[in-house]
Amino acid sequence: MYAINLNTDLILVNKDYALDKNYVPNNLVKINNNFSTKEIFICKKVKYYFEKMCNDALNNNLRIIAMSGYRDYEYQKNLYNEYLKFDKKEIVDTYSAKPGHSEHQTGLAIDVCTDKKDYIEFINTSEYIWLKDNCHKYGFIIRYNKNKENITGYKFEPWHIRYVGNSAKYIYDNNITLEEYLKIVRNL
Repeated sequence: MYAINLNTDLILVNKDYALDKNYVPNNLVKINNNFSTKEIFICKKVKYYFEKMCNDALNNNLRIIAMSGYRDYEYQKNLYNEYLKFDKKEIVDTYSAKPGHSEHQTGLAIDVCTDKKDYIEFINTSEYIWLKDNCHKYGFIIRYNKNKENITGYKFEPWHIRYVGNSAKYIYDNNITLEEYLKIVRNL
């Protein structure tokens, strides 16, 4: 099936809902180098809130930086196929999206880390604790939460945040996933 809520903050892209291979958000902009590990693009509105959040974290002596943002279909295809060289498909499908099924293609998802630790160790940082408690104030959710794997289809990824705008507070307050939220609010 094709992604629902296309071109909105609540676009749903997951194992069941896919983007066309030619889908590219029309408002991609580069994240400020102070808040990224390399040249990374995301949607313009997301950039504003991400950089505001990163600035506020810095005011608390915490450094949150982007290590991945927008990925086109071909990039995701190559990444997924690279993982298949090392793990069986059943395992890869728990931690990597197939091409067209990655939220990164929406320009609304960002993988974050710190300049002190690799993203795999992000959960063991003060930055993660701050992000977990505050990202909803900027319109973000931690997209793949612990104990929600049966709903999202992916392992817990404390480094993967997703912009959902004003819906973030409700999702955070109720400890639910985007899929659960859309069922409640949109009768999905």
